[in-house]
Amino acid sequence: MKATGVVRRIDDLGRVVIPKEIRKTLRVREGDPLEIFTDREGQIILKKYSPIGELSEFATEYAETLSKTTGHIACITDKDTIIAVSGGAKKEYLEQNISNELEQLMEDKEIYTSKENSDIAMPITKNDKSERKYNSQVVYPIISNGDTIGTVILLSKDTNIKMNDVEKKVAQSAATFLGSQMEI
Repeated sequence: MKATGVVRRIDDLGRVVIPKEIRKTLRVREGDPLEIFTDREGQIILKKYSPIGELSEFATEYAETLSKTTGHIACITDKDTIIAVSGGAKKEYLEQNISNELEQLMEDKEIYTSKENSDIAMPITKNDKSERKYNSQVVYPIISNGDTIGTVILLSKDTNIKMNDVEKKVAQSAATFLGSQMEI
């Protein structure tokens, strides 16, 4: 555990303010759910809660099925990180923080399909630079109870592949299914 040097008092309603710098660094926004843990030494640990992260084992199996069915790289994200990958280098994607562009896409609840083999591609992770990595992409938000909780992403590095309506429908079906699992 890392000490921050910040000390806060509990107010009369039992609240503690998490400093803005820490919220920004950990990407915790107003309204984000936090899990509360305690340990034997009496420490309280706050962890950003990921509802879709609860399904990570299931999401991994689902990503594998998507990849085998479509022949593309399949990724499933929560609001912060990629939680499942299949069909590509897992080191490159798995547990990587998502890009600001992808985060904005989720916030806007937008569906993204890259243009036909254009030089423009949505960066998926924070590590993605401006280089062209993917020739075609489909990104579909996972929505549960009206809130975006993640995305389903299909990627291809093949210059001859173009995402069409079939890939869009597959991503939509996967996102809808995963979103409905969170509502149960």
